[in-house]
Amino acid sequence: MRGDSSVAEQSVIVERVVEDTDKEKKKKRRSNRRSKHNSASTSVNEARTEPSDSLKSEDKAKSMTSSMSSSSKQPGLEITSNEQIPNRASDVAFSSMPTMHVNEQVGSGFDDTSVGHGGRTFSKSCSEPIAYVGSSKMCIDGCLPFNHLEGFARKKLFAPYWPIEAVNEALEKGEAFKALFRVNAHNRLEAYCKIDGVPTDILINGVSSQNRAVEGDIVVIKVDPLELWTKMKGSNWSSNNSAPIEDCNLVQEVNGVAANSYKGKGKVDADCEYADCRSGILIGQGLYDETQVTKPAGYNHVNGHHQSSSDSMHMGLFPEKNEGINSVDRLAVMTSQFPSKRPTGRVVAIVEKSLRRDAVVGFLNVKQWFSYRELNRKDAKRSSIIFDHEYVTLTPNDPRFPKMIVFVRDLPDCIKRRLEDGDVTIEMELLAAQIEDWSAESPYPQACVSHSFGWGGELEPQISAILYQNAIQCADFPPQVLSCLPTIPWEIPPEEYQTRKDLRDLCVFTIDPSTASDLDDALSVEKLSKDSFRVGVHITDVSYFVLPNTALDIEARIRSTSVYLLQKKIEMLPSLLSEKLGSLNPGVDRLAFSVFWELNSTGDVLDHWIGRTVIRSCCKLSYKHAQDIIQGTIDVEKFNASEGGYPQLHGQFEWADVIRSVKYLHEISKTLKEKRFNDGALQLESSKLVYVFDEDGVPYDSRPSEWMDSNFLVEEFMLLANMTAAEVISRAFPDSALLRRHPEPNMRKLKEFEAFCRKHGLAVDASSSGQFHQSLEKIREKLKDDSHSLCYFCVK
Repeated sequence: MRGDSSVAEQSVIVERVVEDTDKEKKKKRRSNRRSKHNSASTSVNEARTEPSDSLKSEDKAKSMTSSMSSSSKQPGLEITSNEQIPNRASDVAFSSMPTMHVNEQVGSGFDDTSVGHGGRTFSKSCSEPIAYVGSSKMCIDGCLPFNHLEGFARKKLFAPYWPIEAVNEALEKGEAFKALFRVNAHNRLEAYCKIDGVPTDILINGVSSQNRAVEGDIVVIKVDPLELWTKMKGSNWSSNNSAPIEDCNLVQEVNGVAANSYKGKGKVDADCEYADCRSGILIGQGLYDETQVTKPAGYNHVNGHHQSSSDSMHMGLFPEKNEGINSVDRLAVMTSQFPSKRPTGRVVAIVEKSLRRDAVVGFLNVKQWFSYRELNRKDAKRSSIIFDHEYVTLTPNDPRFPKMIVFVRDLPDCIKRRLEDGDVTIEMELLAAQIEDWSAESPYPQACVSHSFGWGGELEPQISAILYQNAIQCADFPPQVLSCLPTIPWEIPPEEYQTRKDLRDLCVFTIDPSTASDLDDALSVEKLSKDSFRVGVHITDVSYFVLPNTALDIEARIRSTSVYLLQKKIEMLPSLLSEKLGSLNPGVDRLAFSVFWELNSTGDVLDHWIGRTVIRSCCKLSYKHAQDIIQGTIDVEKFNASEGGYPQLHGQFEWADVIRSVKYLHEISKTLKEKRFNDGALQLESSKLVYVFDEDGVPYDSRPSEWMDSNFLVEEFMLLANMTAAEVISRAFPDSALLRRHPEPNMRKLKEFEAFCRKHGLAVDASSSGQFHQSLEKIREKLKDDSHSLCYFCVK
């Protein structure tokens, strides 16, 4: 206690010295109207030769130094010599005192001083703007000017990453976990990591704990001891746990967020504009205690005792019962035993950087840069020298990413010229950038701008930016890819008819949106007896054209899938293949891969066949055409296809054959759907919007997308085809089959939803997927006449 009191008294004396000395400087500046640089030098020189009025005598300075020396003998304080020569009056007191390093038993380990450019010593207690060597400008609020970002020795703001050997050892021992890093889009200070086998995600709270990880990184995390876990949101459990005080207030980026950690991205970054953030670097402040790096593993920051890594995972949790349980199971037990607490942790290493680091989209902030350049315009020589260290910030569109530093020297020449010309409209340009580095000394990552998409308020630049963000390849197919395909006209080789099943005499047709140009699936049905049918699904056989490891195959693997936009499509395969050679267009022979089922009246599959075929579609139906047939609005006897805008028929089939097939398929699909839900299937529908465009391609209206019985008809048979293919693959390749499996629901969120429904008098049974589906159907039926409540329920 005496040591703490002594340190506090010394701090008061030092602050008074600083305050009085700064007042003395202001008086001298008012009396001497020289240049700012000379004024600063004069005040510094006078401060070196004249004692401060607050000290009055040399004895007081000696007594203060002596007091500091005597206090250094107290345990817990380590004294090192500081021989830096001060350049300003407020540093006189510090030049007569050694720098203190407080160990883990006393404080955070931060110094009150920091060595800056040119050997300067700065103080956190200094409330005046700091003059730095070689400049006529003053730092504002004690922060470095942005043009000198690289010129200063800066204190580390983040803990260094663990070496790979330590990471591997910790993973092997279960002292750390590898996980995907996901950021809350509504609050960037919150991130979560999912550990397989643990029911609750690990909260990584604050920039310090996140330790420079960004959305999509594969990270290694260290889970905090139980007493540091935070209270679960929405939990009504009583808990003595209080979330650890976040040290993120040490960075201007998140300044002011501690009082309200649930601000959105816009509010979190509201204080980070250049006018407020200045350089973004704080003198003498850091985000982590450097002394912690040397602390033994298992050191308890709460009570100061040492413990093993295993003890820290289950303190007070019947350790005798946990012997032999691995760390994942132990963590799962802890989360189950304390459902009101959210596990927390910190990032200690990044093992795989996210591809999103190379696909950042955002806007530059340049107005403050213009103001700074205008102030330095008179000093042309100095302006050219510091140009290499000037930077602007980039604000990403994605709220999960932090602001970024972009050095002016690294900007594309076209943007750099516009900056030099004072073009403020550059802030309206949507830019592409990549994260190049994020050092432990910088609160922001360093990015490099590659190109501009165009005016940010226009549609096409926004679409281009979205495609860039998601790494969607939208360039034209190169010649070497197109050379893998045959030329048009093309016919099926005769040998294919010999090796494939010929289905050209079967009534096969497609059902697609009216605007579809790539018809990749078709349907057929035959009535075998009174209670049995043979249903066929036919998929275009693209494997005939896409041979393994060809340029076409490699390009398709890179693109992965076709991307459908509102007015255009970005194809995985060239249109020559998807819309001509492989499209199941009516009236032409096409190669297909088919699956047939024999089904009884209750929807049971009696038999199935899968193989390569040759088909010839008789017509192209739209969903509207199929719906008209299902609803019976078409009279077969009086039907005139040309009057109703119906498609042309090909081959020997008549409209009566097509109409009869659609009705059979509709009845069978209803039986299959009912059987699927009785077996425990769950259907969660989400509303979709259809946009209406004007002649210039600009959307001006929207309406909800309407799903008809014809949509569900096609969906049901595609699901049956997928399930059958999965069964065949898993039996044929049990060790290498890649099957899609939906994850189990988040039990905490499910319980919250049940509580929400009970509160509003709605019964929900979530004991199984089937019971849950039936509950939702009952609620939908109950609220069908109350559109407001139904919308509120669906949003929840």
